[in-house]
Amino acid sequence: MQLTPNYYNDRVCLNVLANSIDNAKEIYEAAQNHVVVGILSKNYSDNDSAIADMQKYAAAIDNAISVGLGAGDPNQSIMVSEISAVLQPQHINQVFTGVATSRALLGQKQTVINGLVSPTGKVGLVNIATGPLSSNSPAGIIPVETAIALLKDMGGSSIKYFPMGGLKHKDEFEYVAKCCAEYDFYLEPTGGIDLDNYEAILKIALDAGVKKIIPHIYSSIIDKATGATRTNDVKQLLAITQKLVG
Repeated sequence: MQLTPNYYNDRVCLNVLANSIDNAKEIYEAAQNHVVVGILSKNYSDNDSAIADMQKYAAAIDNAISVGLGAGDPNQSIMVSEISAVLQPQHINQVFTGVATSRALLGQKQTVINGLVSPTGKVGLVNIATGPLSSNSPAGIIPVETAIALLKDMGGSSIKYFPMGGLKHKDEFEYVAKCCAEYDFYLEPTGGIDLDNYEAILKIALDAGVKKIIPHIYSSIIDKATGATRTNDVKQLLAITQKLVG
């Protein structure tokens, strides 16, 4: 069972949601396997039902699953850690304060675990107060460099930069990308990414020299009528990726 995402040219792996196993299979094929498919823990009432269902997804797409919180909900942090310990997925979404728990319960270093940090409106600074209690406290604003070091201390793999609002925080994102490249850390841009701005966002991370990038493209490519991610949009995202990565 593969525990690491299948990056295109060892550089970029898409992260998109699926609303069914069939949708997950279609996405996996459309992305030519360069994807981790997000399944949200918030959609399940308990650990056992989440594990049972997510194992079916994992079996269908060679374990290319991303265990999600659900709109970055910090209250899902413990559930994500507990079910991931059993599932051993390729990718885990975590709030900043949940990273160490997830890594410890996994018992291995291959799975990618991101830590959620948020823009502050100031270049060079991020908010790390994204946990169940800290998200309701005054913002924890620290330098990007320190956030990366803390995440590394906790066994994290990448910064999940959310909510980006597309290119709303472009200058801040450029600095985050520069730091990730400098300190050998992965980057996961998230929030407001669509087919129109994806190329510009990915190019910033690539040009900065980020080693591995996992862009999250969610609601903008979901069919509102069916709730399924549109496979043609996934194909377009892959084509853009291939063009930029080369």
